[in-house]
This record gives sequence, C-alpha cells and structure tokens, in this order.
Amino acid sequence: MGISRKHRDPAAAADGTTAGTTAGEDASAEPPAGAAPVARWVRVGAMLVAFALMVAFAVVLARLTLEESSAAEPMTHTNLRPGDSIRDYLTQPAFVDTVRQLGGNILLGVPFGLLLPVLVPPARGLLRVGLCTAAVMTAVEVVQGTFLTGRAFDIDDVILNTTGAFLGYLSLGRRLGRAVHPPRRRWWHRLFRGPRPAG
Repeated sequence: MGISRKHRDPAAAADGTTAGTTAGEDASAEPPAGAAPVARWVRVGAMLVAFALMVAFAVVLARLTLEESSAAEPMTHTNLRPGDSIRDYLTQPAFVDTVRQLGGNILLGVPFGLLLPVLVPPARGLLRVGLCTAAVMTAVEVVQGTFLTGRAFDIDDVILNTTGAFLGYLSLGRRLGRAVHPPRRRWWHRLFRGPRPAG
C-alpha cells in the first residue's frame, strides 16, 4: 500500500505540470491593473499641453491679424480671385518681401496641422484639418475685411494658411495624433468588417 501511494501516473504528473505552467503563464501575461489609467492620464496631459499651445497661438494670431493698420489702408484691397495676391507676392522686387508674405501666411497655418490632431481627435485626417483651418482663417479674413481699418479679405491668405496646415499635419501632426489617441475607425472598416465587437 505504501508503494502504491507513492506511485504517480506519469501522464497525470505531466498534466499537472502543464496546468501549473499554463496557469503561471496566464497570471504573468495579465496586464498590470494600472496600465489603462496611466495611458489615459498621458493622453489627457498631451491634450492639455496642446490646448495651452493653441491658446498661445491664438493670442499671436489675433495680434498679427486682428489689429488695425491705418498706414496700410491705401495699399489694401479685397481679393476674391484665387492666385491674384500670390502672383503679386512673387513679382515683388524685394525677395525678402516675397518670403515674408508667402512664408508668413504658410507658417500661420502650421500650428493647426500640428495641434488639431492632438487636441480634437475627430479632426484627425488631412481633409478635416484642412477644412477646420480654412473655416477659422476665413472667419478671420471676414473680420479683417468688415471691421478693421487697413485690413482686407484675401482668399489667397486662406489658401496659404491651409497649405501650412497640410504641411504641419503631414510632417508631424499625423504622427502626434496617432501617438496620443487610438486609431480612428474609418468608414470602410465599418462597411467591410462589420460592427465593433462589444466590450
């Protein structure tokens, strides 16, 4: 009887070892409980930083575009034809003036492409960033042409600003948005892959 108690079935021993190992692996494979909250706080922190930078940019934008300039009133005119002002910028005798006009308007749009994908997740995407930038800058141009002395509405400024937003998004904004927020579920994913599984 003592011998039979000490004898163990090799198959049972193997099963016990496998079960123990599997249980140990499952336990070790479980993610730590605090992983999700940390990721969420990182996301919130990145959005707060983006918000602070956007506020600072809005202050700079207002000072550059929404201040009256009585001295420039004789030289200002409304432009509703795309390309007219850009041609004027390119034909200016001083190259520095050309760079300042073209480059300045393009640079004004770059922060939209960098910050919108982080601050407003639904705005991620080249087309959406471009539409948001064009809407904001069109509103700025309307205010300039309607209420401010020495300022005028110029459709080419909107085009250059939107170009800057495209450059900002393609260079870095797209990667920033993907690093901070989970991938966006696109319409073709819903169409071909069915509804998102519950839970």
